[in-house]
Amino acid sequence: MKVACVGGGPAGLYLSILLKRRDPSHDVTVLERDPEGSTYGWGVTYWRGLLDRLQEHDPESASAVEEHSVRWRDGIAHVGDLATRHHGDEGFGIGRHRLLAILAARARELGVRLEYEHQVTGANPPAADLVVAADGAGSALRNRHAEHFGTEITGGRNPYVWLGTTKVFDAFTFAFVETDHGWIWAYGYGFGPEGSTCVVECAPATWTGLGLDRADEAEGLVLLEKLFADVLDGHPLTARSSGRTGAPWRTFRTLTNRTWSRGNLVLLGDAAHTTHYSIGAGTTLALEDAMTLSAALHERDTLPDALAHYERERRAALLPVQSAARLSAQWYENLPRYVRLPPREMFALLGQRHSPLLPYLPPRLYYRLDRAAGRLETLRRIKRTLGPAIARTAQARRLATGGGPDRSSRPDALPAHRG
Repeated sequence: MKVACVGGGPAGLYLSILLKRRDPSHDVTVLERDPEGSTYGWGVTYWRGLLDRLQEHDPESASAVEEHSVRWRDGIAHVGDLATRHHGDEGFGIGRHRLLAILAARARELGVRLEYEHQVTGANPPAADLVVAADGAGSALRNRHAEHFGTEITGGRNPYVWLGTTKVFDAFTFAFVETDHGWIWAYGYGFGPEGSTCVVECAPATWTGLGLDRADEAEGLVLLEKLFADVLDGHPLTARSSGRTGAPWRTFRTLTNRTWSRGNLVLLGDAAHTTHYSIGAGTTLALEDAMTLSAALHERDTLPDALAHYERERRAALLPVQSAARLSAQWYENLPRYVRLPPREMFALLGQRHSPLLPYLPPRLYYRLDRAAGRLETLRRIKRTLGPAIARTAQARRLATGGGPDRSSRPDALPAHRG
């Protein structure tokens, strides 16, 4: 089979590796519009489960990824002058540059052709038996046929900015700072000895109140460095310039598609779906897409059957992740509901933000029930049953009324997330 992967990110590169491993006779080319070695972002996160799956599919690249990753088990939350630390599951971080270099080297070793600075638009798709649109959320190949794919994009509410810092965090770090204009917070995680990723988010009123909507890049970074001075320990923040005035603040866009294929064109990774950055799953989902598509192409008799099977499998796998992402975004958008709890309780509910039950119970009651459920199997079963049931009922009510969950009895609640 002749395969053209449009997009040299993790999804396209890893698919090319898996296709050549399964059948070296495949003619596989990866077409990337940017120069080799250029990428956005600083580091990506993943968990032990992904590393195990990478090891099953291609031990060579998995070993290289693990070797160049940093790991942590602790999470720490700073709320004003208070802090609490929690010991949890093993997490990993790796620089995006390093990850792409590892995957590109492995692809070349297996005989994949990599063509950089090769622009592909919807008007000039490559000639191949299978064309894979792995060119991100703004996919030109998908946008050419947006009506067919049923592409829908829903904007989130909170502005955020993706930054780097030379501060190397030894734990997954959350920092919540109260200002005269509301709360602003950051997520920080290391990706190597050279530094960490630092994502900053706040409500729209806080963003404009602090003047971040009007500040140029240098002014904005100085202000954020002052706000998060305690966790940065004097280290600077840096932004990857986008050619615009100011650091590239944006709101997250949740992207879905009604179908993922059209003839011999198939969507992969962010071109097919996006999930809110606060659950740190984007790269993992892209790599898992590649695993499923590669297996389907190998095991199914025809291309249409393979693409249909790939879509069914991945849609089913994505459902709980997409639900968790929506709930996570909503938790941060309703931060005033939780942030004044004692730090240990607040951090516990931060870890429970994916629960469909949490938005519908008073936070301290949920915390007590969750603590009790951890000790009693009967309560754990009730929690697992009630949570989805309450979420389904609330969702049905929201759709019927055209609104969000009933928050009229909570004066501190913010409007519902629109994603």
